[in-house]
Amino acid sequence: MGSAVVLYTWMVRGHLHPMVQLAGRLAGHGVHVTVAIADVPSSGDSPNTVARLSASYPSVSFHLLPPATARSGDEADPDADPFITLIADLRATNPALIAFVRSLPSVKALVLDFFCGCALDAAEELGLLAYLFFTSGASPLAAYLHIPVMRPGVSFGDMGRSLLHFPGVHPVPASDLPEVLLGPHNEQYKATIGLFEQLARPKGILANTFEWLEPRAVKAIQEGSPRPGEPVPRLFCVGPLVGEERGTGGKHECLTWLDARPARSVVFLCFGSASSVPAEQLREIAAGLERSGHAFLWAVRAPVAPDADSTKRFDVREEAALEALLPEGFLDRTRGRGLVVPAWAPQVEVLRHPATGAFVTHCGWNSTLEAVTAGVPMVCWPMYAEQRLNKVFVTEGMKLGVVMEGYDEAIVKAEEVEAKVRLVMESQQGKELRERAAAAKDMAAAALDIGGSSTAAFVDFLNSLEGARLKGSDEATARSRVSV
Repeated sequence: MGSAVVLYTWMVRGHLHPMVQLAGRLAGHGVHVTVAIADVPSSGDSPNTVARLSASYPSVSFHLLPPATARSGDEADPDADPFITLIADLRATNPALIAFVRSLPSVKALVLDFFCGCALDAAEELGLLAYLFFTSGASPLAAYLHIPVMRPGVSFGDMGRSLLHFPGVHPVPASDLPEVLLGPHNEQYKATIGLFEQLARPKGILANTFEWLEPRAVKAIQEGSPRPGEPVPRLFCVGPLVGEERGTGGKHECLTWLDARPARSVVFLCFGSASSVPAEQLREIAAGLERSGHAFLWAVRAPVAPDADSTKRFDVREEAALEALLPEGFLDRTRGRGLVVPAWAPQVEVLRHPATGAFVTHCGWNSTLEAVTAGVPMVCWPMYAEQRLNKVFVTEGMKLGVVMEGYDEAIVKAEEVEAKVRLVMESQQGKELRERAAAAKDMAAAALDIGGSSTAAFVDFLNSLEGARLKGSDEATARSRVSV
């Protein structure tokens, strides 16, 4: 393909990482692909991040757009709402995006992260095809397409556990919607609904999922059910886009530790790159793990108080700091059976390790797909954003996990942690979850194979860029390259 495609995202790992995976797949097909990254939220480490990506993905070009601000003056308003500021700053980056794209030859299309949907206006100004990349699954996508046309009559926040029925989606308790939808109809709420309304504008939507995983939601979107009587963009299920972190150095100590453990014997706990829990909750988790008797690998992020500055964390890199957070003697009593690592573990590699038998997760979509592709059942402990929705879809729709009860309360008790670890690792229900997870792993691989549903969707996306179908041996070559 002679034309170039520009992918546009922002400087948050949960969105940047899957976009980079998409870029790698496009480049593997011979597409000239550039990832433009908004320096939002702006960070002094952003240039280093882009340099690491450039070194790790030599077939992809990366460009950091200069930081922009929608605020007057140079100083940030300390009282400004972070979400509103994020959306405003992304919109303020449009002129830099337009100037950059105009500097490139033969750009055919823009593929925009969901949160960068304001750049649909930039695509129109540039006269380019525009697609959205939805980094989550088809089920939340179906819900988000439908919410702007719903007329519930009351605020979602007043509906409690009442079930909401979205086309193609398992019924969802209203209280499991993202928190921003449960509050008053303020600027945050309006900005979120605006993001949902943008979903109807692009030529197509690429979703990081595969048809077998969410068949009802995929079918509903393809049939236009979430927005009856209105056009719905074409859906391309091109996932699972999952890959190991590149450029992170040698083998992590926890992988060596796992090498000595029996198959499917270890419970892995990790709550993502942005989540942390209070110190009291860390102690409850520790007590539950100790009582369960099972081996565990636990990535611990330093806790913050609910009202604390989230940038001010304890340094947990030293064992002494970890000991201060956990029950007295916990590390000594569980030494050999358990391993606590500070802040970060190579999650994809841990999940794919034969010793890993269960995953206690916050249900971020990247983590969910990483568990699916590794064939590991999940204990779902959602914390923010769309994670509660994902919990419903994983446990009720896909049946690949169980719920950590108390996720919506102040503290999950040690007894619940122990019970859910035992359920997944010891019970007949746990055995059935493992069998279902193993089948999901096989179906994820099949979706990406030659002739698989995601490979076909990816080729259809490439065809939509060209405006005509690939023919004969060209299409066979495309499918072969996409499956690599």
